[in-house]
Amino acid sequence: MTRTEICGATVIAPEGLLKSHAVVLDGSHIAAIVPEADVPQDYQREALDGGLLAPGFIDIQVNGGGGVLFNDNPTREGMAAIAAAHRKFGSTGIMPTLISDDLDVVAAAIAAADSAVAAGEPGILGIHIEGPFLNSGKRGIHNASKFRRLDDSTLDLLTRPGPAPRIVTLAPELAPPGAIARLVNAGVIVCAGHSLATYDETKVALAEGLAGFTHLFNAMTQLGSREPGMVGAALEDRLSSFGIIVDGEHVHPATLRIALAARGWDGAMLVTDAMPTVSSTTDHFFLGGQRIHTDGDACRSEDGILAGSNLSMGAAFANAVRLLGLTPSVASAMASGNPARFLGRSHEVGTLAPGFKADLVHLSDNLRPQRVWLSGEIAAG
Repeated sequence: MTRTEICGATVIAPEGLLKSHAVVLDGSHIAAIVPEADVPQDYQREALDGGLLAPGFIDIQVNGGGGVLFNDNPTREGMAAIAAAHRKFGSTGIMPTLISDDLDVVAAAIAAADSAVAAGEPGILGIHIEGPFLNSGKRGIHNASKFRRLDDSTLDLLTRPGPAPRIVTLAPELAPPGAIARLVNAGVIVCAGHSLATYDETKVALAEGLAGFTHLFNAMTQLGSREPGMVGAALEDRLSSFGIIVDGEHVHPATLRIALAARGWDGAMLVTDAMPTVSSTTDHFFLGGQRIHTDGDACRSEDGILAGSNLSMGAAFANAVRLLGLTPSVASAMASGNPARFLGRSHEVGTLAPGFKADLVHLSDNLRPQRVWLSGEIAAG
């Protein structure tokens, strides 16, 4: 098998930034990271013009892209189209995300994810089911008429065996006692969001196995002086993780900097909450009958309600560096390593190291994605 060396860019490695080093690929995996001078002359060489070579981004909350909304096309083909739309921006792994919908749509989406993962569909890591088990008091853009309580039949659906990893976002204060534990015991990753849960109710959920918080600060109870709320519980806990949308619209950058200072960046994941407008020529789409339009990197309904984003992970990475003041290494961990760990895949993706999948993104000096490798093959340029 031909070995390839990728050189000419600073490598974001676990031990830090490596200059004058080459990443050596052996087929679909990374064979070594060595000084450029140590690479044998007979290796195929891909020379980059500066910039950074980083692990491919992993986005655990992607509603759409390339003109496709997952709710409208809950199929393997729909997932593949969304993944392809985001790949050019550096996302080599995504969790297509279903916004609150009827249970037959949820079932179809789960079946599609199982089919995609079983077939090795490029870039599809599993499925994120955001609702319909949410609190109407924090519905955001979700259609509250779709909301329902968890019961035995819905728990059976969410926990039915299948190869695709699943994230379920729910309002923990509305979940029956033991429901979160049942989901967790079946291998489902449970997140809290669109919730009016108090600090104490959130702590109970964490004790049951709640693993994360969906788009921290948005659509949840806030940190207060006498009621810490869900945000307070999330920032205090050291075992859970949270997603953040760094578009300058969903949360003020100063608030995110404070959150990272309180919790530590190891608990944070960059997410896009992306909608169909990403990598599309259209500036609007329809969600549950509502017209949604782009507003910079955000998306909004006609009455101004935030409705996901027009954000790519490439832009989220750059914003993390520029708006939050993070180093490229920390931004990379939040865009790749931390979500890989959250999904239980930190042994194979999310890091540039020998033995890991050769999922990489080359970023220019101004942090724009230039080239992407998926399992060692150039996927976009």
